[in-house]
Amino acid sequence: MINAINRVLSKTPLEQVVQRISQLAEPPCNWELIRCLCGYFFPLYYSLNTPVSATAAGFWFLHKKNIYQSEKAFYNVSSLNYGSEMFNLTQTLFVFDKAKNINNIAALKLPNFPKQPLLRSDTWKAIASLRGIAEDIKVIKNSSSRSSRAFALSRAIGELKNLRNQRDTLPELERDLINTIVIKWSVALMDVATEVGQIRIDNRVTNSYIVGDPVRGKLFIGREDVIRQLKELWVMGNQLQSVVLYGHRRMGKTSILLNASQSLGSGIQLAYVNLLRLGDSPQGVGEVLIAISDEISQTVKLPPPNDADLLNLSYRTFERYLKQVEAQLETGLIIALDEFEKIEELIEAGKIPPDFMGYLRGLVQMSSKVAFAFAGLHTLEEMTADYFQPFFASVIPIHIKFLERAATRQILANPGEDFLLDYTPEVLEEIYALTHGQPYLVQLLGFQLVRRYNDQVFEQGRSRDPVFTVDDVEAVINNPEFFQRGRYYFDGVWGQAAQDVEGQQEILKVLAPYVEGLSFDALAESTGMSGEGLQRALDTLKRHDVVEEVGGGWRIMVELFRRWVVQWKV
Repeated sequence: MINAINRVLSKTPLEQVVQRISQLAEPPCNWELIRCLCGYFFPLYYSLNTPVSATAAGFWFLHKKNIYQSEKAFYNVSSLNYGSEMFNLTQTLFVFDKAKNINNIAALKLPNFPKQPLLRSDTWKAIASLRGIAEDIKVIKNSSSRSSRAFALSRAIGELKNLRNQRDTLPELERDLINTIVIKWSVALMDVATEVGQIRIDNRVTNSYIVGDPVRGKLFIGREDVIRQLKELWVMGNQLQSVVLYGHRRMGKTSILLNASQSLGSGIQLAYVNLLRLGDSPQGVGEVLIAISDEISQTVKLPPPNDADLLNLSYRTFERYLKQVEAQLETGLIIALDEFEKIEELIEAGKIPPDFMGYLRGLVQMSSKVAFAFAGLHTLEEMTADYFQPFFASVIPIHIKFLERAATRQILANPGEDFLLDYTPEVLEEIYALTHGQPYLVQLLGFQLVRRYNDQVFEQGRSRDPVFTVDDVEAVINNPEFFQRGRYYFDGVWGQAAQDVEGQQEILKVLAPYVEGLSFDALAESTGMSGEGLQRALDTLKRHDVVEEVGGGWRIMVELFRRWVVQWKV
């Protein structure tokens, strides 16, 4: 029989050798026959000189659970049809079998899966499950989110249980090897199960995303670059430096100001003043200085001047108070004026004198311990030159841009302690693509996704995984309620495009139907604008993070804003 099989195999085309011997190794099979195909005196001596002997040795060693020798044998036929698959299979089983604890499993670098058609398709299904378990174990080991770790643990334990239950459906040749790996990994997971813990969602998930309000404390993420700049200007220098934080609406300027003093350390104090609270300021500049004095008082714990004194002798009274504050300062004081465009509005309305900014500049020159931080939509250069000229030479502009991809992912995955829901990697990428890292829209999407989950599970009584998918995101942004809730942001950006330079809104209407954007010439033709006027409007939109220039063309940066313009303005 051996001679007859050898004669047949000797006439078999090389691309069929691995498949033919694989058929011989299927039950019921005679393993003595496979052993003899490996060469004389096997297993003491065997030959890998021929494809037949190498293939037979590979299956024999796999039968004997000697994965290392099986891998070596199949390597010799890895150039043949199905030979590469068997080499990858034994190589993968070998690295799986060697991984015996969480650290080993999390560090696995897995070979690529072979392409279809497959000789051992059922085995590869089990390997795919093990590969998924290895990815979950990476999450368990590396994730900073307790809930993400708990869900990954739950998925991994469940999948290992499924593999144990499906043991009898696996090919006999690899069955015991895979079962051994499953047992080893189950033991490894049990070692960390107590530490990670299990999480069940029995009640509505607390919606930890913050939509519209400033973000504080541990939830303040992703502005390390801005804080680093402020630290250089306020802590590391010899004198405090005034700055202007600018960027379009809902980019996190207020959050930066409110968190700056805690992030900077070194005793720097920051008095935050939201100028929008001034309203029409019927009492004029005295009322403005009362608001600033009150916030300084709260910060440095020094009683403010009498209101009547500030109203009657505004500049002199405030200057004396600031000198008292300076005298007790150990390091420095930052006076943060948020929404500083309100100053220009009050000057234009005749409520405060045009020299107000010059007065503030004089206060800064009076002391090395006091500086201003302005926050708004514009740079100072974009404001009325006559009013803001005193600060032009001395203020440092800091552009508040979109969040980076990594910060966006972190905000979504960890909006609060013990957040119970999770995202697939595809969803995190999709949200970044839709928002470009715009903080308000990122928070709004997360908020609406949690609402959707709670509604499905606790209102409709539907069973679903606590993991958001791309379908969830599509359902949220296709609901008209999403754009209604985000109208403050969308209307704000649209309204800003009506200021300063003409033609901005018309450009946005023309660009909106085109995801990839349009060329400059196409824009000029569609808008009817002159080249100089079009460029000036584009430069303004670009400075305000509304459009970007890509490959010689122009497009709207935030995909969700583009869709809003298409839906509501085109």
